Amino acid sequence: MGSASVALTELELNRTTEQVLKLEDPNSLEDDMGVIVLNLSLAVKQGDFKRNRWSSRKKRTSSKSSFTRNLRLSESLRKNQLWNGLVTITLLEGKNMPRGGLAEIFILLKLGDQRYKSKTLCKSANPQWREQFDFHYFSDRKDMLDIEVWRKDNKKHEELLGRCHVDITAMPAKQTNCLELPLEKHPGSLLMLIAVTPCTGVSISDLCVCPLGDPNERQQISQRYCIKNSFRDMKDVGFLQVKVLKAVDLMAADFSGKSDPFCVLELGNDMLQTHTVYKNLNPEWNKVFTFPIKDIHDVLEVTVFDEDGDKPPDFLGKVAIPLLSIRNGKQSCYTLKNKDLERASKGVIYLELDVLFNPIKASIRTFKPREKRFTEENRKFSKKILSRNVDRVKKITMAIWNTIQFLWSCFLWESTVKSLIAFVVFVVTVWTVELYMVPLALLVLFAYNFSLVTTGKVNNAQDAQELMGLDEDEDEDDKESEKKGLIERIHMVQEIIIAVQSILEEIASFGERIKNTFNWTVPFLSVLACLVLAAATVILYFIPLRYIVLIWGINKFTKKLRNPYAIDNNELLDFLSRVPSDVQKVQQAELKPSSSSSPIRKKRSAL
Repeated sequence: MGSASVALTELELNRTTEQVLKLEDPNSLEDDMGVIVLNLSLAVKQGDFKRNRWSSRKKRTSSKSSFTRNLRLSESLRKNQLWNGLVTITLLEGKNMPRGGLAEIFILLKLGDQRYKSKTLCKSANPQWREQFDFHYFSDRKDMLDIEVWRKDNKKHEELLGRCHVDITAMPAKQTNCLELPLEKHPGSLLMLIAVTPCTGVSISDLCVCPLGDPNERQQISQRYCIKNSFRDMKDVGFLQVKVLKAVDLMAADFSGKSDPFCVLELGNDMLQTHTVYKNLNPEWNKVFTFPIKDIHDVLEVTVFDEDGDKPPDFLGKVAIPLLSIRNGKQSCYTLKNKDLERASKGVIYLELDVLFNPIKASIRTFKPREKRFTEENRKFSKKILSRNVDRVKKITMAIWNTIQFLWSCFLWESTVKSLIAFVVFVVTVWTVELYMVPLALLVLFAYNFSLVTTGKVNNAQDAQELMGLDEDEDEDDKESEKKGLIERIHMVQEIIIAVQSILEEIASFGERIKNTFNWTVPFLSVLACLVLAAATVILYFIPLRYIVLIWGINKFTKKLRNPYAIDNNELLDFLSRVPSDVQKVQQAELKPSSSSSPIRKKRSAL
């Protein structure tokens, strides 16, 4: 709960001395933080220096005053978080993989504490992945890129087939290096592209020196993302500034009725955090964080934790803010939610957000694959999630079934008027319709739904809220099941259940994303879809379909010939992946502060 420093210049070489250091913390309300007694010995270390698991806390130097000391400690924490480059790995293919024809193969890539897992490919001695991964690069760290090749058989047994290493510090910057890496002690090799590029736009500062607060710097940043620079550095889509001001009425996580809160900000794989304010339920951080934006459809997640010494931090609350929903320059109060982002937790947090981006770069990025997330823990079975996914798929299935039933009733002439109208519409449509009218009809549907949304006749959040209106008893059932050893009782079918749960979620999310595209849930995406449909209408009107199909086929067949290292993607699926599902709409919805909600104070685990 405090810090101290030692001046190495005051120590004698190869001699042990005892020192009593007084602990200090400018953020604590207590005057006496205690002391620590150390036996110190200064010696010359031989061999390579190896970081321990506390390497995130850098060495600290002494100063003449507590103000200077704590200023340097804060500076050390700030610098340790800031990456100054990106390592882009394009995993292309494997050659002569050991046992490649007998089992499925996947790759694990590790750089420091950052981990990625490739997709698992079918049995092949020469598998092709064509995946791209971005690692944060810290120039002061000498981390090696570790690459491991794993196999998985039908019994889900995993075995290490081989590994190789790459010294990132030896890679020339600002150029793409094509490497064929042989596996150590095993036959086979991996072909990949590695590029190390500098990264700008990441910073942590005080309120008095925020980047967008300076008119000249704001103008320079705005100029960087103006329309005339739309085709320069396509990965640099925009700039995000987050002012983390304060939190009010947080949950008490310690026995003393207080908490030691700090904030963690996540944007995709980028993560920064504030300092800890000790023994306070109304902390004030007053820090400014900036992030480079690689995808305008990313969601900023701000999580408040309670520092718990050497133990994992305790979760206090969380908010998720889509970048496209940010109101620039406006201080906003966000009600904290629980881990699942479904219900309100205790406390609110005050943030001020600014986002600047190039709309053309953002539109082009929409039709490219999303950035892969760092490898996380395996998902666990949850009866609540499985039940929710079943309901979502059932709802979509019933809508399709009702449509089929309606069409069938027209064929059976159950209602003479309805069937007659349907017959006339069918004949007129088949006789007069042209192919270009298909995207034109979808444009009409967009316009109709837009009119409903603007007049308030349709509430986009209603379906999602009904979907998430689950009883809290299901949460208790999940916890009770874990206590009774649910995992042990269904161990033989656990992976199948999790796979079914995930497939149901994918199916439900796909249907909901199509619906939410037409419902103008994200206006930016709906406008983009309208522009594409309008262009498709014009193209189909003037160009015969056979020419379009011919051009499409030639492009697909010659894509690898024109660019052997191109990454395969489906533009339509990449576009839909940016549209939130009904579950994500609830998670990203902003809750209004309410004094009536007062959850039970209890200690929660963090991760």
